Amino acid sequence: MPFHMRFEADDLLRCRFGISPLWETHQALYTLLRPRRHVYHLPWLRRMREPLASLDVSWLSLVVPDRGYHPDFLCPPPSGPLDSFEDELARVRATAPDQAREELARSLGETPGAADSARGRVMLADPAGAVRELTAALERAWHTVLAPDWPRLRALLEADVVFHARRLAEGGLERLFADLHPSLTWADDTLTIRRPGHHSRRLGGRGLMLVPSVFTWPEVIGGFDPPWQATLVYPARGIGGLWHTPPPAASDDALARLLGPNRAALLTTLDEPASTTTLADRHGLALSSVSAHLRVLRDAGLLTSRREGHRVLYERTPLGTALLGGAARPHLS
Repeated sequence: MPFHMRFEADDLLRCRFGISPLWETHQALYTLLRPRRHVYHLPWLRRMREPLASLDVSWLSLVVPDRGYHPDFLCPPPSGPLDSFEDELARVRATAPDQAREELARSLGETPGAADSARGRVMLADPAGAVRELTAALERAWHTVLAPDWPRLRALLEADVVFHARRLAEGGLERLFADLHPSLTWADDTLTIRRPGHHSRRLGGRGLMLVPSVFTWPEVIGGFDPPWQATLVYPARGIGGLWHTPPPAASDDALARLLGPNRAALLTTLDEPASTTTLADRHGLALSSVSAHLRVLRDAGLLTSRREGHRVLYERTPLGTALLGGAARPHLS
């Protein structure tokens, strides 16, 4: 049966976006443990083979079943637009032992024999110790497999929030949910998720937290029973090109002769709004060089820029797209 999230008047005013480095760490580990379904992340998976070999994830692997319940306390909904990993991990460390034991027992029950295994029995007998072991494993995983790439991932997630915030402003929740994921439908103040299992919740005036994710693709994840904030985790736009770093030579020769190879590469690959830092990382160029190139392209009317919080995002203008011959590459999501 599908999942249902039922909105009241106050909920419509309290839908917001959040970005969670802890959630991405959890889902990155899930991807590493089950790589067969994540074709967009193959370059990253190949790069992670060696770091993963030195990383002990045995505590975590026991409570992340292929299908079924993962403990909510391990990846709680973000409390704000962009929490730090350290702040989120502190919330996990503060989990009450009784709550941890209840959620661990539910998760271990999803895998035959897990609760009766040696480590499963230890978790249930000493949930406070299990919380310490699991948070330590998450912290090691963050520093080993995700922190080095977090600036790139954060930029993509922030660009996704900007895009969908526009959809929300243009057409309300109906327009937002229509674009968010094919399994979502919005009707009669109820958001329905077509997926196995059953979950029904009235949001009760707290609204819905919307969390874009790189490693959740192709699924959308919803749920979190009270007291947790109702949350919907969905695949971010643009992940198809996340790990692809096109060399400047890949730009059209004529465009490269007109603009120079680096400016042509920047213009060609700006399929999503992106910051100077993101573009420098994507193309392997110095920040100062990218800033200078973007300024020239903007002054020529090929790009526009806008401030989002502490960052400036650049995107192509219609003239910039026309210069590419209308061949702006499609988004992969």
